[in-house]
Amino acid sequence: MTMNSTVNKLNEVPLLVVGAGVMGVGIAQVAAQAGHAVMLYDAREGAAAEAKTRLASSLDALVAKGKLTAQGVSQTLSRIEAIATLEAAAPVRLVVEAIVEKLDVKRGLFQQLEAIVAADCVLATNTSSISVTAIANGLLHPGRLVGMHFFNPVPLMRLVEVVSGLQTDPAVAAAIFDLSSVWGKVAVHARSTPGFIVNRIARPFYAETLALLQEQASTPAVLDACLRAAGFRMGPCALMDLIGHDTNFAVTNSVYEANFYDKRFAPSLVQRELVDGGLLGRKSGRGFYDYAEGATQPAAATFTAIPLPVAQSLSVQGRGPVAERFAAALAQAGRAFARDERSDWVGLAIDGDGAQLRLTDGRPASQLGADVAVFDLPVSGEAGAALAWAPSSRASEGWCAAAATWLQALGFAPQRIADAPGLVVARTLAMLINEAADAVQQGVCTPEGADAAMKLGVNYPAGPFEWLAQWEARNVIGCLDALDAYYRGERYRVSPWLRQRAWQEGVQ
Repeated sequence: MTMNSTVNKLNEVPLLVVGAGVMGVGIAQVAAQAGHAVMLYDAREGAAAEAKTRLASSLDALVAKGKLTAQGVSQTLSRIEAIATLEAAAPVRLVVEAIVEKLDVKRGLFQQLEAIVAADCVLATNTSSISVTAIANGLLHPGRLVGMHFFNPVPLMRLVEVVSGLQTDPAVAAAIFDLSSVWGKVAVHARSTPGFIVNRIARPFYAETLALLQEQASTPAVLDACLRAAGFRMGPCALMDLIGHDTNFAVTNSVYEANFYDKRFAPSLVQRELVDGGLLGRKSGRGFYDYAEGATQPAAATFTAIPLPVAQSLSVQGRGPVAERFAAALAQAGRAFARDERSDWVGLAIDGDGAQLRLTDGRPASQLGADVAVFDLPVSGEAGAALAWAPSSRASEGWCAAAATWLQALGFAPQRIADAPGLVVARTLAMLINEAADAVQQGVCTPEGADAAMKLGVNYPAGPFEWLAQWEARNVIGCLDALDAYYRGERYRVSPWLRQRAWQEGVQ
């Protein structure tokens, strides 16, 4: 059988899964449910057989809940064979490796397999961060090695990153892409660069919150609430506690090192201190939050509807969804107001040219005037959503109280934080968009691939390019440029792809 005939029939061939941990067993389950004969191997004696027994118990529990049929489970398990030696897998035409994330161990395994399997056997690695090009180095047939990165838990998570190294045969990558679809997954092509798509683009979701915590701009509970209000299922602090700070910190360090210590990917001192102190999150009982039985969890301010305050004059400034939302709220309340759609800022001017409630453009409120308050990007139109805001350091006490009241009356649960540029949601989304733009600029993925990967791989409410379409490149660039001017470093430099996009939109 030639390599071409193998890749054309991957959906029919028997395969070997190496590694009987959570990922390996999940991959074996998905393949067997799709009709493949699967051999399962682990270097630890008896581990593969034990893993199959645990899988049987898990599947039986799903039968009891009515989610699977007994016949289907029996057929799935009958297709999985636990083997004690790699040599027993000589007939397979596909190997999927899911072992420890160490380059030398993975490379050694594939070199060992080359002496066992046929020359037309496709070799796939489930690595989440190691270079596919580096793993292939030293193989007799490096073109047959490809990344097949699943997400945990494998049976439930739909995304597969199909990662091509410098020597990966395009036909092999295409075959794994098609096979993923047969297995019920959504595949996206990626080039082998640090972090691939998801682990690279996701870094700012954690990094911006960690940066805000380091400068004591707010608390984990408030930051989490603001990002949940933007549609994320979990806030960054709760998610890092769930993942484990040791794991999250290690991935950040790996991406940072692999990118030659680019400041955009710099790890956080806040997270390092948690790791050094053994405060790893849920698995240790404490991280940003306390998980001890009976512990009280901190919470952000909640929402209560209140009427609009009295004002001598009101003017809705600028254009776009926020301006329209403010205008609709004022009209519904029967308030008279003016419109200035040519204004260079978006928000509400109260009592002439005095107090201003402004949508953040990335600049701190203190840079914009005295009685000025900036509020975060309200991604959700849902009433009562948490929204970060900050007053100018020169604002009067009366205006600070009034700004929070206006935001609440306009339908938000205002969360006051320090006067940090870009606040919470705006700076986080801007950096996620920027990182995705750089990934496309460098040929790592397509915009469509980035959107699919982030929604399916980490359950984002939208993809970075979907956010970009709603916000527009000029506004994202404005936010990033303001952050860059404030912090003076490499971290917030704008992607060339975004600059080009703004020019295409007609912005110079």
